[in-house]
Amino acid sequence: MGDNHPSVSVIGLGLMGQALAAAFLRAGHATTVWNRSADKARGLVADGAVLAATPGDAVAASDLVVVCVSTYDVVHDVIGTLGDALHGKTLVNLTSGSSAQARRTAEWAKRNGAAYLDGAIMITPPGIGAETSVLFYAGDRAVFDAHEPVLKLLGGGTTHLGTDHGKPALFDVSLLGLMWGALNSFLHGVAIVETGGVKAREFLPWAHMWLDAIKIFTADYAAQIDAGDGKFPAHDATLETHLGALKHLVEESEALGVDTELPKYSEALMERVIAQGHAGNSYASVVQAYRRPAR
Repeated sequence: MGDNHPSVSVIGLGLMGQALAAAFLRAGHATTVWNRSADKARGLVADGAVLAATPGDAVAASDLVVVCVSTYDVVHDVIGTLGDALHGKTLVNLTSGSSAQARRTAEWAKRNGAAYLDGAIMITPPGIGAETSVLFYAGDRAVFDAHEPVLKLLGGGTTHLGTDHGKPALFDVSLLGLMWGALNSFLHGVAIVETGGVKAREFLPWAHMWLDAIKIFTADYAAQIDAGDGKFPAHDATLETHLGALKHLVEESEALGVDTELPKYSEALMERVIAQGHAGNSYASVVQAYRRPAR
């Protein structure tokens, strides 16, 4: 359909794959789709997509091939035997997996003559196409630049992380861990205030205020960690002070009959780092407990 609207093939039509293909269709790109269960393509075909009979046909239809399936093993099951058919194509793999899997798949693509970008989608399917939606990519910068206008159709926060194909997976799991940690702490807090007759919606604006304050702490801690000198100056509070306050949370939870596993984990973590000599340092020193031992 011309340089401004290159054709795109989408392999994998789960909820996310369907959303990806729909975004390309809305923007006027000729879109070929394939899925093991062809019935999942019905709505897309009604909107103008072409259903390929085989993965090979889908790859042949477009120079840009976007893959979004359940696992990396499925990626290789579906297109791993196409060989020369991949030569000259650009594969954009948006399948969730590990950094090691991403790097191995990049090597496999290179052996088969395909350009390769690995990516991570940091939004649910309804958010695909939104200006605020973030998708991470890694691989050759020239390959990313060549396809950035099309990839930006999936989210305005399209971001290239560099040439290490494993980086999107690292960002993906780290940000999800941050999400779950914050959500678990919010829900634990809700369980505590509920014992005083407080509704979750009454607690919510104060939780939001506190999360904004935490952003300030993390900015200071990130700078301390990146300094690499191991000093972790306590500009706000020492780790020993944090531990004292944390013990109140454990005690209050126990007294109220609220589960204590989450605060006790934090308590044990702080005690371990303090035992290593960081009592007077900032909370950033806890990063020491998470890092793998030096080789």
